[in-house]
Amino acid sequence: MPRRSYHSAMEPIDATDTPEALLTRLIDLRTEHRDLDEAIGRLTLSPPDDQLLLRRLKKRKLLIKDRIFALERMLDPDPDEYA
Repeated sequence: MPRRSYHSAMEPIDATDTPEALLTRLIDLRTEHRDLDEAIGRLTLSPPDDQLLLRRLKKRKLLIKDRIFALERMLDPDPDEYA
């Protein structure tokens, strides 16, 4: 099975992308977030040899969570927000 490639969480979100492109990116980010969650969980089962790696993974996971939130807002903005 080919390895899945992810969009970089650091790529800027382009509001001019099609909804389909944004949805594809959202799915990729959710998958990467889940994979990071699993990796972090495995690392925390035993005392990690590399605390720096664990901190970097957690930081990336938070960054991806922020990107997911931004994409979700772009795809389904709250109509009552400005009421």
